[in-house]
Amino acid sequence: MTFSERLTQIQENKRSLLCIGLDPDIDRLPASIRDGRSSADAIVAFHAALIAATAPYACAYKINFAFFEAHGAAGWEALQQTRALLPPDTLAIADAKRGDIGNSAQFYARSVFETMDFDACTVSPYMGRDSVAPFLAYPGKAAIILARTSNAGGADLQELEAEGKKIYLHTALLARQWAEDLPGEAGLVVGATNAVPVHAIRSACPTLPFLIPGVGTQGGDPRKILDAAGHAYGLNLINSSRQILYASSGPDFADAAAREAAALRDHLREIQSP
Repeated sequence: MTFSERLTQIQENKRSLLCIGLDPDIDRLPASIRDGRSSADAIVAFHAALIAATAPYACAYKINFAFFEAHGAAGWEALQQTRALLPPDTLAIADAKRGDIGNSAQFYARSVFETMDFDACTVSPYMGRDSVAPFLAYPGKAAIILARTSNAGGADLQELEAEGKKIYLHTALLARQWAEDLPGEAGLVVGATNAVPVHAIRSACPTLPFLIPGVGTQGGDPRKILDAAGHAYGLNLINSSRQILYASSGPDFADAAAREAAALRDHLREIQSP
């Protein structure tokens, strides 16, 4: 199955567009988790409880490598243990934002897709096709390419125009083109903080899956974004991280996360089927 086929099947089975971002800031983890544990062990214990509580509501989890890499070798071990915790009826997305020259990119792709068995990886396209192609070499996997990101600084380059089109639109069209003759699949990171680029990119790339961060803490409006990106299963992963992870700083953190995840999952359902 292709990545999109698996995404569609999982979303239809679970009736969920929700992707939960795992961004474990050790300073924000509950004291009940941190006390008596190393930072890496605390991260794994936090995720074990949180994933068990939220798995019924999520179609995917996005693991942000930066929060693990900050802890050195123990952090890498915690990353792999967290990956192993993800249920088989969810997709595992590596939020690693790789993007190096072709030879280096091959090893980054091998690390993500072979060693750690992620289903998709976020990739920066700034260095061009040869930096992305190794991530498109794996059947059933996806390179989710940064197009129009949700951060304020994304406009510095992505909103510039070249040949009458925004850079983010050029990027989306190139991503689609790069994937045409390779066994993997291209997806796009499109932020939820501005619906105009979302609509423009969806119009140009009607079938590419979107990873959409920026809902929740960053203020993205799910209704406006889904109206712009499409309501069908298999098209969009709506990501929420901090709103769910840190819904409570007390020992009830997992239950609180589950309530937030269920509420957002249900809200997205309502938007899909008014």
